[in-house]
Amino acid sequence: MKYYIIAGERSGDLHASNLLYSIKEIDEEAEFRGMGGDYMNTAGCELVAHYREVALMGFVEVLLHFRRVFSYLSKIKADLLKNRPDALILVDFGGFNMKMAAFASKQGIPVHYYIAPKVWAWNQNRAYKLKKNVEQLYSILPFEPEFFKKFDWEVAYVGNPLLDEKKKFRPAPDFLEIHELDGKNLVALLPGSRRQEIRQMLHTMIALKPAFEGVEWVVAGVRNLPGGVYQAALDAGLTVVYDQTYDVLHHARAAVVTSGTATLETALFKVPQVVVYRTSGISYAIARSLIRVPFISLVNLIAGKEVVEELIQDGYNAATVRACLEKLLADGADRQEILNGYEEVSAKIGRKKASQETARLIFHSLTGTKS
Repeated sequence: MKYYIIAGERSGDLHASNLLYSIKEIDEEAEFRGMGGDYMNTAGCELVAHYREVALMGFVEVLLHFRRVFSYLSKIKADLLKNRPDALILVDFGGFNMKMAAFASKQGIPVHYYIAPKVWAWNQNRAYKLKKNVEQLYSILPFEPEFFKKFDWEVAYVGNPLLDEKKKFRPAPDFLEIHELDGKNLVALLPGSRRQEIRQMLHTMIALKPAFEGVEWVVAGVRNLPGGVYQAALDAGLTVVYDQTYDVLHHARAAVVTSGTATLETALFKVPQVVVYRTSGISYAIARSLIRVPFISLVNLIAGKEVVEELIQDGYNAATVRACLEKLLADGADRQEILNGYEEVSAKIGRKKASQETARLIFHSLTGTKS
């Protein structure tokens, strides 16, 4: 069968690629085309566009680049019709993909959505649009099925794909030696995976260095961005490690993490963390008026309580992060309380293999066979 798949950022690209591999296991004649990144391309997807061209954050930033986003939306719509698939598979990337879902649905193309848009966070009535345009929704957060029940919609919880990634991880035996680290008091700095995000977050992380003695600062970088993005960290004497975030977390004693998927990854590695986030003033003001959830980090959202501290906007500064890190690095009650909270989060996530479960459900839906 022919599958058209759309992912709009690095994490979505990774999870989409694993889904592709799982589909191949049950559909040997599967053909893939769509928009994504290097992971999807390696998995055998013919890319029409790379996600880096449309990966934006913030309400204002999206508006300022509306023409670029619209041009890619038009391009993908045209290509979807020209190469009409048996199914359109959307992966996260809510703003873009919800528009694609509405378009494909009108064209009679079955729409399957893996990693549900965060409609529970703001403008919750968007759930009605999802229900109207999406044939099946596959949730990776354990609290989502209950949310969608309010809209009379049964969605499948397939487990979290980060579990699959962590299980595949094998620590590089020479990681510390290669990067000239001793790993005794290593703090992982995760500033995000988008250029715009890193520009907002990294400067404050760098400013922490003078306040701590005997700490090794390691920035988890990504290679698909210009090297200059991390130059300030290198100039300040921090270590930048590319595309080895799991190795960094494996050796970390504590972490400063930009809100996003990385907060949950850090929790799965049982690294105490402080979650941070900053965007433009206007975007923050808009978000603050719209957001309908008490937390921004996946760890706290899944736990249903504050497990890790969140420092947002003006609250994210060197002084506040320093105070949090001092508690995380010490062997005390604060650190242990976070680790206990992580155990609760792991229990709620469960042990399902998300990629395999989603592939199975999509294939059986398309073929009409029973699981």
